[in-house]
Amino acid sequence: MKRLAQTIRLRPERRDEYLELHRAVWPGVEAALRAAHIRNYTIFLRGDVLFSYFEYDGDDFETDIAAIAADPDTQRWWRLTDPCQQPWPDAGTGGNWSDLEEIWHLDEEFTT
Repeated sequence: MKRLAQTIRLRPERRDEYLELHRAVWPGVEAALRAAHIRNYTIFLRGDVLFSYFEYDGDDFETDIAAIAADPDTQRWWRLTDPCQQPWPDAGTGGNWSDLEEIWHLDEEFTT
């Protein structure tokens, strides 16, 4: 499984709009994420900075990410959410979102 964390800034004047959209994410957008093997997708907010975390459990990340980008519902969703965001200068895997480097992870301890 691949874990990804990303960040982007939220435009203060579009904050309410962005939060309202995420109170009811469209089922088609969620379906596209699930079909692309995205799991445990979470977006956090601190001030005007958004932080996202998700896990990928598929076999072809690039193909699955391309399928999300090609999804019509997701494209419509991005036309609404993208203007609310202000990318950092270094966009990453998530298009406008900048990737964060994983430096530590606590694995689950399995006992029998």
